[in-house]
Amino acid sequence: MKAAFYTLGCKVNQYESQAMAQRLERNGFIICDSDENADVYVINSCTVTAESDRKTRQTVRRFKKLHPESIVVLTGCMPQAFPQVSAELESADIVIGNKSNHLIYDYIMQYINGSGRIVAVDEHKSGEPFGGDIISGFRERTRANVKIEDGCNRFCSYCIIPYARGRVRSKPLETLKEEVAALEKNGFCEIVLVGINLSAYGTDIGSCLAEAVEAAASFDGIKRVRLGSLEPDHITDEVIARLAAVPEFCPQFHISLQSGCNKTLKKMNRHYSAEEYFALCEKLRSTFENATLTTDVMVGFPDETQEDFEESLAFVKKVGFEKVHVFPYSRREGTPAARMPEQIENAEKSRRAAVMIEETEKIRKAFLESQVGKILEVLPEEFHDGFVQGYTANYTPVRILGEENSKEIIKAEIISVEDDFCIGKKK
Repeated sequence: MKAAFYTLGCKVNQYESQAMAQRLERNGFIICDSDENADVYVINSCTVTAESDRKTRQTVRRFKKLHPESIVVLTGCMPQAFPQVSAELESADIVIGNKSNHLIYDYIMQYINGSGRIVAVDEHKSGEPFGGDIISGFRERTRANVKIEDGCNRFCSYCIIPYARGRVRSKPLETLKEEVAALEKNGFCEIVLVGINLSAYGTDIGSCLAEAVEAAASFDGIKRVRLGSLEPDHITDEVIARLAAVPEFCPQFHISLQSGCNKTLKKMNRHYSAEEYFALCEKLRSTFENATLTTDVMVGFPDETQEDFEESLAFVKKVGFEKVHVFPYSRREGTPAARMPEQIENAEKSRRAAVMIEETEKIRKAFLESQVGKILEVLPEEFHDGFVQGYTANYTPVRILGEENSKEIIKAEIISVEDDFCIGKKK
């Protein structure tokens, strides 16, 4: 039988799709692309915004319409957070939550054997251990995401994710080492450690994020270890010092900001001030050579005045992030922010987003231009006629002219900037 995956959302979902695919492969399935004819289509959903849910529903219906005889499986965060709503999506033959991804083969076989439509969403419970399969590859990639943390204890006022993912739980270090060893054996030289609240790794098992980085970097074949999205807390002086002592560690930090206005941060239930965030940025830049800082910024949060927005914009410009993901606040049912008064009109949110994007793109362009003349190491990821495309240690995107099909790290001199890429030539 053939199975195809369609993944929405974050790097954790990408990892979990890989783990589910490998479980099906171990049981005789052939994994194919989602635009091919398959017997099973698995939609791994995101629920971070209402728009994410809309895309999930649209995707499930589209696959069922295109392949009415195939089995459509809906899993991921949407059914975990909203099981009743997901159960009403009749185009999905099997509905399970992310907690039950490791049982996907069993549910598919139950359906094939005549069980009828399956809706089985097992609720996350406090104190449950880190679960799920481990991976030994990452489809069509030269670097691999490895999930080491799940869940979140923060309960930001706009966020549904703690309800979709449960409380913080961490992968044991021995399991992480087993997983990285398998990836190294299969030729991967870069590992990206990812989680729902990655900074909180180890808080439940007496460890810390630096220890996970050290474990992943302990294999000779692993040349780079990178971190996924971070929260500002738990990045202590000790963690920073230990990360700096790992030669394989990539100095790229994506640290969620959300707002540079203290009033808005408080309403968001974020547990830091703009001043504390800035101090962390300064510490990272002074510790790591050629480090990059990237972030997420939300505009149009309830009761964000024009003055609040301008304060946030000024802060973003003060930090000088190398890249910023800007997005308007999206009202999420089930969260405190959705019930807050003084919701901002969509048109005003879009206007503020456009202003923020315009300013941050200027900073982005200046950063890319500052890389011209440098000799950087690039790990190829995509292969095209006449060039390869990949990333430096600090996650600068580079296209190297005249190179094809290289999967080894390449030293390249940056000679120009084109769109959102640096252009390099092999040294």
